[in-house]
Amino acid sequence: MTMNLSRLLGAALVVSSMVLASPVLAANRTLTRGMSGDDVTALQTTLIAKGYLSAAATGTFGPATLAAVKKFQCEKKIACSGSGYGVVGPKTQAALGPAEPISSRELTGKLAGPLWTGALEAGGWIPYWREATGTADVLPHLSQMTEISPFVLTLKSDGTVYDAGGLNEEPWTSFVAAAKAKKVRVIPTVMSGSGDLIHEVLSDAKKRVALEDEIAALVKNGGYDGIDIDFEAKHAATKDYFSTFLKGLAQRLGDKWLYCSVEARMPLVNRYGYNGTVPPDATEFSNDYSALNKYCDRVEIMTYDQGAIDVLLNQSRAAPYVPVADPAWVENVIALAKQSISPQKILVGIATYGYEYSVTPLQQGFRYDRNWAFNPMYATQLAAQLGITPVRNSAGELSFIYKANDSTQAAVSLASIPGSVTTTVASGNTTAPPDAVYSQASIAGGIQPPFNIVWWSDAKAIGDKVALAKKLGVRGVAVFKFDGGQDQGMWSYLPGGALHSSL
Repeated sequence: MTMNLSRLLGAALVVSSMVLASPVLAANRTLTRGMSGDDVTALQTTLIAKGYLSAAATGTFGPATLAAVKKFQCEKKIACSGSGYGVVGPKTQAALGPAEPISSRELTGKLAGPLWTGALEAGGWIPYWREATGTADVLPHLSQMTEISPFVLTLKSDGTVYDAGGLNEEPWTSFVAAAKAKKVRVIPTVMSGSGDLIHEVLSDAKKRVALEDEIAALVKNGGYDGIDIDFEAKHAATKDYFSTFLKGLAQRLGDKWLYCSVEARMPLVNRYGYNGTVPPDATEFSNDYSALNKYCDRVEIMTYDQGAIDVLLNQSRAAPYVPVADPAWVENVIALAKQSISPQKILVGIATYGYEYSVTPLQQGFRYDRNWAFNPMYATQLAAQLGITPVRNSAGELSFIYKANDSTQAAVSLASIPGSVTTTVASGNTTAPPDAVYSQASIAGGIQPPFNIVWWSDAKAIGDKVALAKKLGVRGVAVFKFDGGQDQGMWSYLPGGALHSSL
């Protein structure tokens, strides 16, 4: 949720991304059994993604990799015998294509528990700063919700809880009563985005126990179904204290629900690249996933605000590329989480908003300066004002570019640029093939950087994430945020919606 940035402040920040050509698999040497290295890892990762290898990507070319290579070569009619059979030379490399970014050496395939095969749960957060429109928006759709979280409680500097949204006042009191009548869990959120404050409180046993007692009493006295803990930007040194806090809180809550909202964690190879240098502190995490699995009834993973963090996807997607959440990135994050957290506890976080960036060229790729977060209405109204038709981009979300400081306010739609994602077909409809993405060359043909890019999560993108949650065998989805400003078509894709059965 990145509460301290996208949730509350919408502060500007710089996201720099070196967008390079797609990495060519094993470009410098032929690979054979017994060899090791990052290029072998890239080979194995691609074979896993293509369904030829079920073992982990270890970086060593062993018997399982050899069998997978032979199967691929034979099926592709490259070789089924002879000296080249099982050898990954130029012809096999070309047939395999670019290294696949979906899996990594950290994804072993082992799960912390069985997959969820039942109906998806759906829930999410209503922010206190849009409480009137948020509650009014959700009320007609309560039958689609499993739980709802009033996003109203914050951690004060003295380690106590502050009600920033008047949870005991209207419109919350009527909304909570309506939710209970529909048997929807009401799970208020206690939030903090201050790593220093969280550490100060949780590392002090007296303050930590007092906070556990206060939250448990708040749940009991308010008649709520549980609590959601959203402590973000924690320090690595806080990890064990946070686990102890969750343990104590779970004991005090008894049969009440403990929801835990945590930032997305991605495999190191996606964060730093196949040949990147991994810092020594890269695995000093602030969340103990095993502890989350032990003490939390649901773990809501904030799979959004991706930006330019996934090096492999940055390389394999054409620029400009600064997604809210690419389904490939979400799948990678959840696959890693499922190794430590039972899939039956995991909820996939889904964003309903977007960002606008100022884009300037670098020697290689672009620099993205985040201007602000917005609800979809801003983007659709701006596009209409400028005469632009937004397009479905390579992350499955919507975007368009325009010259923000052009004195004539002239704007060029991606659809009007040769080689853009939108391709007109005979029927007059449009399609967006995954490989027909806008490139630096096509942009140069219509609009030169610097320019602005407006990128957001619309109903279709939300529906894609719901379908992905079902495919991944996790418990459900958690939407941030319900405030009346999201694409209203979203409701059709959530469980109980008209389009949900087609996902």
